[in-house]
Amino acid sequence: MIEFNNVTKYYKSNVGLDNVTVKINRGDFVFLVGPSGAGKSTFIKLILKELEADKGTIKVRGEDVTKMAARQVPGLRRNIGIVFQNFRLLPKKTVYENVAFAMEIVHAPRKKIKKQVPQVLSMMGISESAKKYPDELSAGEQQRVAIARAIVNKPKILIADEPTGNLDPDTAWEIMQLLNMINQRGTTILMVTHAKDIVDKMEKRVIAIENGRIVRDEFGMYGYRQALLGDDSAFDESAVKEPWTRDTLSATRRTLRRYRSGGQSGRQSGSSQFSGRPASEQRESQRDDRTRFSRGGQDR
Repeated sequence: MIEFNNVTKYYKSNVGLDNVTVKINRGDFVFLVGPSGAGKSTFIKLILKELEADKGTIKVRGEDVTKMAARQVPGLRRNIGIVFQNFRLLPKKTVYENVAFAMEIVHAPRKKIKKQVPQVLSMMGISESAKKYPDELSAGEQQRVAIARAIVNKPKILIADEPTGNLDPDTAWEIMQLLNMINQRGTTILMVTHAKDIVDKMEKRVIAIENGRIVRDEFGMYGYRQALLGDDSAFDESAVKEPWTRDTLSATRRTLRRYRSGGQSGRQSGSSQFSGRPASEQRESQRDDRTRFSRGGQDR
């Protein structure tokens, strides 16, 4: 679905991405984490062809984005929904009109708009707010409208850029349940976030970026600490304040050893060269996700 092969992006004073190779498969739910300035925004902008890669190739849904002509870019973006932290709703349009506008700009038939917009508003639980304006809604309601707008054209990929950043914890978790539901319907989701609590609770695939390089790509928890250092003590249990599990720390040490040695061992289809978890365990984790959400998001 999304594939980076040896991608590098230079800026005047630094490197945005440094020789990144990673693959996100159809139907994946992936968290993209890392400190500010690590390269997360560069990663997203390269997918959308808002930036040009200096080296390497990028494929989205089988098409080589790096060779794509300018006239082909709108078609690329029509198959990618975007959800922003600050919602970006049109203030003078109602909830219904905001969502319908996303279909109007791609010249969808009026009959199709009248059918799909109410459906997606119902899915997001905001049907009763259809005639309200953005300033009449809570932050959580505005984000539901933003998600409805992003998925109304049924994109194959949904990119969520800090979608819970302006929300309280309870509302943030409601939004995550909606995103999980969308993912289970077949949409590939790539979510940029700093929300460690959400990442740890969801237990999805986590790609961590530091200094423009992928330093961790595993199913599990948020952590991405000092992965470029040559000393494994940076990940020693006594040195880590967060409540990481022993298994997570061991997996991180293995990732560091492979990274520093340049090895490819343990690589799985659908992940980067730093993937460290067998495919059978990944499938088991996904089954656990479905069980948790069927119980209202509570851990077993």
